[in-house]
Amino acid sequence: MASQTDFYSFKHGMFAVTVLSDGPILLNGELFAPEATDAERAVVVARLNGSDNMAHAQSNIPLIVTEDDVILIDVGAGNRFQPTEGRLEENLKSAGYSAEDVTIVIISHAHPDHIWGLLRENGELRFPKARHFVGREEWDFWMGDAASALPAEVQPFVEGARRDLNAIADRVTFLNDGDEIVPGLMVIATPGHTAGHLSFQLNADLPLIVTVDAVASDVVAFEKPEWSFGFDMDPDRARVTRRALLDRAVRDNATLLGFHWIYPGVGTVRKDGEAYAFTSAAGDRS
Repeated sequence: MASQTDFYSFKHGMFAVTVLSDGPILLNGELFAPEATDAERAVVVARLNGSDNMAHAQSNIPLIVTEDDVILIDVGAGNRFQPTEGRLEENLKSAGYSAEDVTIVIISHAHPDHIWGLLRENGELRFPKARHFVGREEWDFWMGDAASALPAEVQPFVEGARRDLNAIADRVTFLNDGDEIVPGLMVIATPGHTAGHLSFQLNADLPLIVTVDAVASDVVAFEKPEWSFGFDMDPDRARVTRRALLDRAVRDNATLLGFHWIYPGVGTVRKDGEAYAFTSAAGDRS
C-alpha cells in the first residue's frame, strides 16, 4: 500500500482525528477466527475481501491533534514485520506532519505491528521529540520473566518488544487504568490480548473509544464476541474484556475506532441479541 492522501478525518470535541495507515498485514483465516468451522471461516475471509484462506488486516493509526499536541496511538511495524507495512511516516507526511512534529506517542501494547515502528533501521527514535506513554503492566510483562518463559516461536516478539522499550526507557511515562494523558484523553485497561493491553477514550458530548486490539475484527468480534483472535495471549480474559468494552460503548453511545478494521475503522455499535452490530462510518462493509 503506497502512501495515501484521502484520509478519513473528523472532529471529536477538542480533538481533530485523522486515521492514518501503516499498511495492512496478511493473515490466515485461522488467526481471524480460530473457533470457526471451515465454512464459517471462508465467509469471514470473503467479507474481509480475501481469498484462499488469507486476508488483510488493516493498521489504522489515529493521529490526534489538539491545540497543544500532535499525538499518535501506536506506530505500526516500520519495515520489520511484513513488507506491506511501514507506511506510517509517509502517510503522516501526506497528512501535513513530520515525525519531528509528533509530541506524544502512546503505545497500546507491544506486539510488532503496534510498536516496531518506534525505531529507524539505524536504531534512532523515529519520533525524537515525543513523550512516550506505555502501560505499566504491559512494560513489566515484556521486560520480565513471564515474557522470557513464552514459547520459542514467540521469542522474536519478546526480543523486538525489549529492543524498542529499552530505546524509550529514559523518556517513558507509565500508564494505568483511568489515567488522563492530556485533558479529555483517558486510559481504559483492556487486558487479555496482551497482559497490559490498553484502549483509550476521547471525551466529548459522546465518547470516542479507540479499541485497538481489544476488539480485533469488525467482521468477527461484534457478531461472534465469544470467538477469539489468533494473537490473543489470554483468550479467556480477552473475551471478558471484549464484551465489557462493547457493552460500555453501547451504554455510552460511543463512536469506536479499531486498529485492524476495514479502513477507516470508525463506526458505532448496538446490541443485537447476545451479540452486537457494527455500523461503519464509511457505509456497508458486509
